[in-house]
Amino acid sequence: MSKRREGSEIGGAVTTEVITERDGFLALQPEWDAFFARAALPHQVFQSHVFLKHWAAHYLEGHGRLSILIARRHGVLAMIWPLVRQRRCSLETLRFMGIPVAQFGDILVEPGPDRDTLVRAAWRAVRALGADLFEARKLRADSILAASGLLGEAMPIEQLNAPFADLVWRVGTNGPSSAYPARERSNYRRRLRRLEERGTISFEAPPPGPAAAALAGDAVAFKQASLLRHGTVAPTIDDPRFAAFFRDFAGDADGGSSLRVSAICCDGAPVGIDLSLDCKGRSFGHVLAAHPDFERGGVGSILIHHSFASARARGNAVFDLLAPSDAYKLEHADGQTGVSDLLLPLSLKGRLACSVGFQRLRPVLKSAAKRLPPGIARRVAIWGRAG
Repeated sequence: MSKRREGSEIGGAVTTEVITERDGFLALQPEWDAFFARAALPHQVFQSHVFLKHWAAHYLEGHGRLSILIARRHGVLAMIWPLVRQRRCSLETLRFMGIPVAQFGDILVEPGPDRDTLVRAAWRAVRALGADLFEARKLRADSILAASGLLGEAMPIEQLNAPFADLVWRVGTNGPSSAYPARERSNYRRRLRRLEERGTISFEAPPPGPAAAALAGDAVAFKQASLLRHGTVAPTIDDPRFAAFFRDFAGDADGGSSLRVSAICCDGAPVGIDLSLDCKGRSFGHVLAAHPDFERGGVGSILIHHSFASARARGNAVFDLLAPSDAYKLEHADGQTGVSDLLLPLSLKGRLACSVGFQRLRPVLKSAAKRLPPGIARRVAIWGRAG
C-alpha cells in the first residue's frame, strides 16, 4: 500500500509516495540498488536495501509500520527516506528504519543543485504524515539531514562521537604501522607470539554464505559472553534478533550483502571475529569480538589491527569504529564525527511530551542500568529494547 502526492516545485514533475507495506518495499529493490550505487554516501550503508531487507525480516514486526518516503523526478528515483511509524506512549513517532541495528540514519538523495530543495519538499511530505514526534537517532553531523538544518529546533537527547582510523596511515606491512609508538608495535608482536604458543594461527575471510553466517553467530555469542562477564547491560545485543539478523546478513550470498567477516583462528577455531560493513571505500566495524577464554591474551588488540588490515586489503581507506568513543577506540583514531540523538515535536501533543522532558530520562536510565546487578538491569532495560 502507498500514498502518492504530485508536485512541480522542483524544476519539473515530481511525485512523492509513501510505502507502507513490506511487499512494496521489497519490490523497490532493483531501483533502490541502482539509486544507491549512484547517489549514496559511505555512511548511508545502513540505508541500503539489502541491510534494511534483513532488518525488516527480523525487526519490523513489533517496530511499527513502514513509512518509506520516496520521490521521483520524471519517473526516476531522486530521493529515499526510509522511516518507520510507531505508537509509543500514546504518541505517533517517526523514526529511521533500521533502528536499533543501523548505526547511522539519513536520507538518500540525488546530488545536484536542487538537493536542498528536494530535501525540504520531502520534509513537508513527512510532516504531512500527521505524526506527533520525529526521532532522529544516530544522526551524523556530516549527514544530509543534519546539513539541511531542518532539525535545528529539535531537542538533543544524547551527543556522542564516532572515531575513525585512516587505514593508509595505520596499516603496516606485517601489523600496525609506524603511526603507532614503537611500544605498541612491540606489544602487538608479543601478543601474537603468545597466541601462537596456544596453537596454529590462521586468518579466515569467507565470502557471504554459510561459513560467514556461522562466524557471525559466533561473533555475537562472544560479544554476549564478554558483556555478561563484565556485568554490562546491552539489550540490543542480548536480543535474539540481533544474532539472527547478523547470521542471515552474513549468509546472504546472492543478495549483495555489504557485511564482511574476518576471523583469527587458533587450531581452526575462531578466537577473534570482525563483522564490518563496506561501502564506497569506508568500512564500518559493527561487531569486533574476542573469545572470552582469549580476552586476557590480548586477542582484542590483535583483532583491531587484523580488522584494519583486512579492510585495507578489501580496498577501504577509512575504518569507522562507530559511537561511542570508548578509550580503546581513541587509541586508533585519526578523527571523530559527532553523532546525535534528536527529538522534534510535530504536533501539539508532541510539544507537550517534549516539554515534560521524559525523553531526557533515557540516557540517565541507561547509565543507571549499567550500575545495577545484571539480572535487575536487564529487566529495567526492556523499555530501551524498543529503541
